[in-house]
Amino acid sequence: MPRRSPLAPDAVLAAVFSAVLAGCATPPPPDLAALREQVVAAERAFARTMADRDHAAFGRHVAEDTIFYTGATPLRGRAAVMEGWKRFYESPKAPFSWEPDQVEVLASGELAHSSGPVRNPEGKVVARFNSVWRQESPGVWRVVFDRGEPVCEPCAK
Repeated sequence: MPRRSPLAPDAVLAAVFSAVLAGCATPPPPDLAALREQVVAAERAFARTMADRDHAAFGRHVAEDTIFYTGATPLRGRAAVMEGWKRFYESPKAPFSWEPDQVEVLASGELAHSSGPVRNPEGKVVARFNSVWRQESPGVWRVVFDRGEPVCEPCAK
């Protein structure tokens, strides 16, 4: 005579149903306010690399597959950006500074946009930057796109 399962059919169905439901559980939504603060902190740390004249630290904020719009041809990849931006780190005095004044994070918590003024050494606003950040691991954000645009005279303060 064949052996019967020690579980009753109802118990088997309940176990299968529980496993299916557990696999369908929706993770809680990301804490966008906390993620926004992470991006603000990352952007400020990124800008501090210019003030500190730390080209290597600058590179740690840049994604491997980044694109920076610097000049006529976009710089593609961290190595190209590092080479292209090296000139901004060579003199003892920073040629410009920047700070975020707008930061938003997608509902998914995976991408963020930051924007803010770029100032010359005298503090005059000469441009506005726009950066797209990607969360590469929990709490680690890197720039994937970056572009600065000059501001018109009436807009500069």
